[in-house]
Amino acid sequence: MRTTAADISVRLYYLDDGEGGVAETLIYAPLAEALALAAQQPEDVQAGLFIQTPDDVIAYLDIIEG
Repeated sequence: MRTTAADISVRLYYLDDGEGGVAETLIYAPLAEALALAAQQPEDVQAGLFIQTPDDVIAYLDIIEG
């Protein structure tokens, strides 16, 4: 099981599966702030969101679906 603190700095990025799989960073922020921003995105964008911690990369939907 993965665990992390809400105040740890993370990178929230969107990985476009289309042309070349380009990663677009949305924000570098504490985890709680990144999750709040991710929740505001449309569902189709949420499917391509990832949270990068200092030790791991986790799909946003994996985090919210538990």
